Amino acid sequence: MNRACDAVGLSRATAYRRLKPKAARPPLKRSCSERRIPNSERTEILAVLDSEQFLDQPPREVYAALLTEGTYLCSVRTMYRILNERSPVHDRRNQREPRSFAVPRLEASAPNSVWTWDISKLPTIERGVFLNLYVILDLFSRFVVAWMVASRENAALAKQLFGEAISRYDVAAGNLIVHQDRGAPMTSHGFAELLSELGVERSYSRPRVSNDNPFSESHFHTVKYQPDYPGRFKDVRHARRWCTDFFQWYNYDHHHDGLALFTPADVFFGRVDVVAQSRERALAAAYAAHPERFVNGPPRVRRPPSRVLINPAEPGIVTAEKLIQARDSDVASLWTPPQSPSTAPIIHLPGVTAHNRGAELTLPS
Repeated sequence: MNRACDAVGLSRATAYRRLKPKAARPPLKRSCSERRIPNSERTEILAVLDSEQFLDQPPREVYAALLTEGTYLCSVRTMYRILNERSPVHDRRNQREPRSFAVPRLEASAPNSVWTWDISKLPTIERGVFLNLYVILDLFSRFVVAWMVASRENAALAKQLFGEAISRYDVAAGNLIVHQDRGAPMTSHGFAELLSELGVERSYSRPRVSNDNPFSESHFHTVKYQPDYPGRFKDVRHARRWCTDFFQWYNYDHHHDGLALFTPADVFFGRVDVVAQSRERALAAAYAAHPERFVNGPPRVRRPPSRVLINPAEPGIVTAEKLIQARDSDVASLWTPPQSPSTAPIIHLPGVTAHNRGAELTLPS
């Protein structure tokens, strides 16, 4: 036995105990504590906990209420123990049932088919004071179709921003999907009604899942990690001046890595073929001059992806499925009246200047 136990790394006592038939094992005797409350008193305590007065109250509330009235039945822990003997203890109050949210799956194969947007905070030199940067991004081209800097974050400003953008780009009803997270401006009834009137479908990220809106999050990373990013802005005018220069560069001069080093404007306005031909001529001339430098043969110009997806069903498989989450009917509206013309923020859509609603709007040519 000793050699066998040593071979399997087991003690002799454990081996004998396991080899012993179960029927021969003496039953375990568990003695009750002398301080245990008798069954008659336990029945009375349970009746009090189930009474109409305390039916929906936790044991701590029952204990405190009875003690205030001059009555002591037992400790709070004993109340929990008595309740647990009848059934597993759970919250006695009415709770909202857990909800499941569908994974947003979006596909963009052309400009103005899917827009993603979000709001980011811009710190100011005054401690605790932030500005709000609204940015609408075209998913297929990464082109910033509209942006706005405002001192407030509310649904009224979001309605104005989207109303102007959809009107200016002449997006037909039923052709656009707007993807967003679940912030108060995005889930407000007023904003939802505007998109419904314009024939725009809505898609929402899952709660606390930032990866469901990765392109907007990545764009804000690009904004705030620019070498000339001030870090803190003096006021709204300072932020608007800096953002004007940045978005002009981003749309027309930034060679986006996700677009095969084409600019967002090249993809958005359909200039990829023209730019690609110019690049191909340059590469062909370089290959003709020094073919030995290109070990993999004649170089080819990469093209931007033909489809851009959010949460594809399986990695490497392109899906045309567009799952739009059901509209939340129980989300409270966060409505704030529009600002007066004198304080209305400036909405920027790259291009020529026009005026509307008392606010300066920058529209594309």
